Amino acid sequence: MTPRSIGLLCALSAVTIFSMQDGISKHLGTAYPPIFVTMIRYWAFAGLALFLAGRSPVGLKGVVTANRPWLQIARGVLLVTQIVVSIFSFARVGLAPTHTIFAATPLVVACLSVPFLGERVGWRRWAAIGIGFIGILLIINPLQATFDTKIIIPIVGTLMFAVYSIMTRLASRTDTPDTAFFYTGVAGALAITFVGPFYWTQITLADWFWMIALCITGMSGHYLLIRAYDLLDAVVVQPMSYIQTVIVCLMGVFLFGEVMTVNMIAGCTIVIAAGIFTIWREARLARAEPAAIDPPGTP
Repeated sequence: MTPRSIGLLCALSAVTIFSMQDGISKHLGTAYPPIFVTMIRYWAFAGLALFLAGRSPVGLKGVVTANRPWLQIARGVLLVTQIVVSIFSFARVGLAPTHTIFAATPLVVACLSVPFLGERVGWRRWAAIGIGFIGILLIINPLQATFDTKIIIPIVGTLMFAVYSIMTRLASRTDTPDTAFFYTGVAGALAITFVGPFYWTQITLADWFWMIALCITGMSGHYLLIRAYDLLDAVVVQPMSYIQTVIVCLMGVFLFGEVMTVNMIAGCTIVIAAGIFTIWREARLARAEPAAIDPPGTP
């Protein structure tokens, strides 16, 4: 197989595994406190981060050395908090409604990149963002007589992950991906360990199987995603997260008896289309900028 084929296989495997992880998270989050479930999951995540750091060419010390350590720590703490919110949303709101809202993350990131990263967003991307948010309005349907205020939970989760993404872009300007991954796992695990034990709950033998499966899917999914980014451009990998949205929505309907309304399907389709266009446009401009700065023949 070619490197590109291997990368595509890794990316598809990662999003499939993450979909399974979300289904397991919903099951466990319904029966146990989401903070407790996240803590167990993050202990395994931290173990993977330490293992990969130890195998890095620069060694553990080199990986831990960050130019902006407080930004890296803040990223890790924010992400672990966002995952707690996500699991709570899976359990209380549902997999399908949550992921249809989460699909808007690239659009929110594009908005936030203007004030926080100083990036320029042209009219095409602003149009895609506006169309995407029309899709969000279709999904949440605020004009219905029985508007469900719980939909605010995945909206908060989306905003949190968008801020995390902005912080990750800032961190990438001064630190390596290995350093960012290390702090994501270890800082998050340390942060939740201060809180999680207060929510410790006795787990049944059957659910220990699912808890172990959650840890394994988390570690394997992250590893495959890292491999995918090593072999493919981000513009190829990022849109594949929408495959996860589709898989998770189907799981919500067929495994957990959730209902996908016409509004949700139409809105999700619009959001995904707008998100893919936004990712593609950002990648195209990123490739064009170096060409403008360093024209052909420049040493």
